[in-house]
Amino acid sequence: MKPKILITATALLFLSACSQSAWFEPSATPLPPNHISTVIASTGQAAFATASAMVPTATETPLPTQPPVAITPQPTATPTFEPGFTNFAQIRLISPGPMSILISPIKLQLIIISGESEIVRIELLGEDGRILQRGLERVRREPNGGVYRTFDLAFEIRAVSERGYIRISSKDDHGKIQSLTTMPVLLYSLGENQITPMGNMIYERVMYEGLEEGDEVFGGVLNLKGRFWPYNTQPVFLELTLPNGKIISSRMLDFAGIDTESFETTLPYKISEPTLARLSIHQDNLDLASDPELKQYTYLHTIELMLYP
Repeated sequence: MKPKILITATALLFLSACSQSAWFEPSATPLPPNHISTVIASTGQAAFATASAMVPTATETPLPTQPPVAITPQPTATPTFEPGFTNFAQIRLISPGPMSILISPIKLQLIIISGESEIVRIELLGEDGRILQRGLERVRREPNGGVYRTFDLAFEIRAVSERGYIRISSKDDHGKIQSLTTMPVLLYSLGENQITPMGNMIYERVMYEGLEEGDEVFGGVLNLKGRFWPYNTQPVFLELTLPNGKIISSRMLDFAGIDTESFETTLPYKISEPTLARLSIHQDNLDLASDPELKQYTYLHTIELMLYP
């Protein structure tokens, strides 16, 4: 009887080992995730060159997974950005940078010197100019250094992707636009954010030689000399505007391209008494829908001057 018991026990032990090996067999390796093809992003230099040139036509392409080409995060003397632009912009976007790929919701970060009204308008625009989100915020005025603020922007788009713009503007104490800037971005319905740095775009795009906020001008003529970095190839306008919105002098500047250029011109004016006025320089983006207040401005910068006859 003992041999039979030994054989039976051995058989049971063998079956048990086989059964345990089946229970602990590793599961099949999961299938790799679906491959998502990439879209070649604009180069960093192209992204800085111009708002219109660096926004590609939106197409229903698969969502990109590779980050865009890195943009130089610090200002350098290059053919597209000459030395001398050292004043921080009144509206200084920190994130996202130009041509960032954005998925809703967006966290917008900026440092802003708000207008004298302390009212700031924040907008996210779609490729056809429609308003995806708009809000008005009160931001205390700190003329010396600006105020850091964050805003959450949510959006919905019908296509897989489309180009868009973030537009920020401020008003003076008369309710007129004091400063405005736009940032071209790419909006996607799915995926992950791919944020580019701001680079040189933290600086104001205009530099006046020998003229600053609050200066006094005499003799009925404002002499202007400086440099401007165009957003695009549209004409650039210089204007002297009274607090009531009346334009008392204007001049059109036609630059050869999108690289920085020097300019020198005059703005004659006629007044009978000392008068506060705003000198503005602005450029349009024809891709934007015309707005009753903001027109088609893609960039606007102003300074206040005291004019004398």
